[in-house]
Amino acid sequence: MERLLLIFDLPRDAVVPVLSAEIALDPTPHPFETENTVAIEENWERETAANPALFNGEVMLLSRLRYREARLEGSCHMVRYATFLLWRRSRPIGSAEHAYAHAMPVTSDNALVLVRMAAHTANANRVYFAAGSFEPQDFRAEKADIDFNMMREVREETGIDLKGLDRDPHYHLRSAAGATVIFRRYFLGEPAQQVAERIRDFVAREEEPEIAEPVIVRSAADLPDNPALHIPALVGWHFANLA
Repeated sequence: MERLLLIFDLPRDAVVPVLSAEIALDPTPHPFETENTVAIEENWERETAANPALFNGEVMLLSRLRYREARLEGSCHMVRYATFLLWRRSRPIGSAEHAYAHAMPVTSDNALVLVRMAAHTANANRVYFAAGSFEPQDFRAEKADIDFNMMREVREETGIDLKGLDRDPHYHLRSAAGATVIFRRYFLGEPAQQVAERIRDFVAREEEPEIAEPVIVRSAADLPDNPALHIPALVGWHFANLA
């Protein structure tokens, strides 16, 4: 099998606009998975010993991602979640990268709605926007449907339906340490307190909720404890770019 050429050419540590994005699904195995089978299994045993609730489903891992003239294009492969966890732990330079999407819900009083992850998840107690890796269901004609992924994850974790809401005209991205977040603001028609109450009601009804609670952020200085590494930059960007 011809070895894939791994290419990652992105602006790092900066928020930039994305006018179009096309990430194609490559059906061949990702080299990181095929070359690290033993290490993947050993790490999965450690991860599941610490958290038996982990599920070894399929998620996306990139082999190529480029940003040119506000356009993003790349290729990805479906790998086991065990593979992703080893990559996330080790992050060997140039071996693979990860991309994920964030819908940023904005309330009518300009607050941001984040979530704190539940104790049984792989990111227990971390705070970020309701989101998750691209899964097989997020692809249409072998291309990532970014907005579908955003809406699906927000609905699954919070019960909020973003369909039909006003949103930013295009995406933005921020890339750092081998991980690229593609994000877009969606504008809710309710104030923060009311949105938070709706989410708490939804979580209370769930048998095994993915999140512990909503987290409302009202200013760039109003950061919660234990945020994901990229969250301060996204929060700061939002409050510097209010309409």
